[in-house]
Amino acid sequence: MEYFMIIVVYLLRFLQTALSIYVIIVVASALISWVQPNPYNPIVRFLYRATEPVLNKIRRAIPFIVIGGIDLSPVLLILSAQISKAMIGQVIIDLMI
Repeated sequence: MEYFMIIVVYLLRFLQTALSIYVIIVVASALISWVQPNPYNPIVRFLYRATEPVLNKIRRAIPFIVIGGIDLSPVLLILSAQISKAMIGQVIIDLMI
């Protein structure tokens, strides 16, 4: 049973790392949206494909998230990712006790 717990803890830590990387991608996408990026640039295309499906779901679910032309959906996505990371961290702590 101990080996199973070790595997679960490592999987949860991997999930935390994946969420951290995704937050960086969301921040980069939000920053790049302030300028007029070349839509054919591979980095811009990757950022768009990685973030827009999730951001569009947030915009459809909460239509008032765009306030005065400012899109706050990346902020909500980052906040929810940080809360998820904290919850996963608490699960890891509970499993190790």
